[in-house]
Amino acid sequence: MGLIKAGMGALGGTLADQWKEFFYCDSLDKDVLMVKGQKRTSRRSSNNGEDNIITNGSGIAVADGQCMLIVEQGRVVEVCAEPGEFTFDASTEPSVFTGNFGDSLADTFQTVAKRFTYGGDTGKDQRVYYFNTKELIGNKYGTASPVPFRVVDNNIGLDVDISVRCNGEYSYRITNPLLFYTNVCSNVSTQYDASEIAPRLKSELMNALQPALATLSANKVQYYEIPAHTLEISEALNEQLSNVWRKKRGIEVFSFNINSLSIPEEQQKKITEWEENAMTTDPTTCLLYTSDAAD
Repeated sequence: MGLIKAGMGALGGTLADQWKEFFYCDSLDKDVLMVKGQKRTSRRSSNNGEDNIITNGSGIAVADGQCMLIVEQGRVVEVCAEPGEFTFDASTEPSVFTGNFGDSLADTFQTVAKRFTYGGDTGKDQRVYYFNTKELIGNKYGTASPVPFRVVDNNIGLDVDISVRCNGEYSYRITNPLLFYTNVCSNVSTQYDASEIAPRLKSELMNALQPALATLSANKVQYYEIPAHTLEISEALNEQLSNVWRKKRGIEVFSFNINSLSIPEEQQKKITEWEENAMTTDPTTCLLYTSDAAD
């Protein structure tokens, strides 16, 4: 079985009327990660078969920001992340339309999918699933416990560990729907919502935040400069989470922002005193800080 790309404008033309069934998906809300495709029977067709059977010659539409999978007997047999209209042909070999996912989706398909061709489609369970591949925004986080951060300033001989608290939002994106289906949400009856995985993602993100911040500390970034380095934090989080998020679930951190960041008052006071003492005892340090302030 395979997909054949239909001609442009087929959805509103005569070819659409000839399709025995038509599978489509409405716009996916940011709270919906996966939904089972809706089946519409052509007005010219007398087919009233089972919902979980795809008739040869049926049409399947894929919209921007979506990836479609066809699952048969619990195994992925087709994948398409390229927007357009397609015709289901049971006589051809499985096809992979990777769209903007490049070769990674095709490579995964070769690894986890079952490639075969059936001559008929009776006695099977065939389902069409659509995945939300847009940026999924509005995921809030907050450090319930302080995150250690090492402050190093060689100019004044400062080297101290502090406790950072922060909160904000992050976004993520499904970058490999095949892995997400296989390892997270296989064979749901209607849809899989973001709320079902949100607590786990937040917990794992918070666990990865400490080593992500440590990369900033190693680059001599001061704690009050952290909000200006959210891009580096996103990259560091993806590095820390890659084994679980990217390689097993097929998702990645897309963006990370900090709404507020604070440290305990006594630690702030200690750092301030250290800086003031350094400027008092070393004139060159005073000039250095004055020059930085002027810049």
